[in-house]
Amino acid sequence: MKLTRPVSWFLVAFGVWSWVIWITFIKNLFKDGSGLAFDDAGDPTAYFWVHLTLAVVSFVLGTVVGGIGLRGVRALRQMSSDQASSHQTP
Repeated sequence: MKLTRPVSWFLVAFGVWSWVIWITFIKNLFKDGSGLAFDDAGDPTAYFWVHLTLAVVSFVLGTVVGGIGLRGVRALRQMSSDQASSHQTP
């Protein structure tokens, strides 16, 4: 399957977005002072574990999607350089 340049860059951007958003979310989850993520004894709650799992899964999926986009961008660049070199005359 061939990806177009805009689709490849969108997937790369999605991967970067996932890194920024989910790492920030995890940092904020660990700093939660509302009592949702940690109980009075300081132990993680079910809310914490569910949201940590959600963040990790989303982070991994975003990384995979970004990697697919990066492979698409590299393939398009390789095709462009191959076409440019095949059009040169000796």
